Amino acid sequence: MKKLFLVGAVALFASVNAQIAQGTTFISGSVGYQGQKNNNNDVTTDSFSVIPTVGYFVAPNVAIGVGVGYTSVSEKGKEFNGLSTVDYKDTNSAFVVEPLVRKYWNVSDNFLLFGQLSVPMAFGNQKSEINGQEVGKDKFSAFGVVVKPGIDYIIAPNWTIEATVGEFGYRSAKFKDSKSVDNYNFGLDLGSVTFGVKYLFK
Repeated sequence: MKKLFLVGAVALFASVNAQIAQGTTFISGSVGYQGQKNNNNDVTTDSFSVIPTVGYFVAPNVAIGVGVGYTSVSEKGKEFNGLSTVDYKDTNSAFVVEPLVRKYWNVSDNFLLFGQLSVPMAFGNQKSEINGQEVGKDKFSAFGVVVKPGIDYIIAPNWTIEATVGEFGYRSAKFKDSKSVDNYNFGLDLGSVTFGVKYLFK
């Protein structure tokens, strides 16, 4: 029994301390979606993002990388303009650049946890529509400092499925000729989930 316990402990230790080797490169593509509907005022919000990422392990289980992609956030509902009720839709679409650093921890041979620190930057425009007709357009820029927890599951040699769940940190957005809007999130926001597939090679 003692031998069995010792062998099990050694196997667990080896598994937990397994490492992704320095010099490994990874390519991943993540797709994120978040939807929300407020039934009190019939306002619907949809968020969508596609951000391919390339990274390099500068040390065992420590990687740096950059994501480049696209995001879109739209809000639609009804409002009273003083004469009648109209349908409105506001859409923010942006080009995104996101440098990042990741630290991985092995839980088992196929399952890993990671923490990601990133600096997302976005450059885009907001379009406003009323009853399907465009009534305004404005440029904006945004940046932030964000921490996300994530999970990684190995499905085949060199291939994994990864996901981030929630985030906390700081984001700021500024429209042309307007003051910035700052958002501090020090509690873990579990409303944001992204999924992706990752390929590793040397």
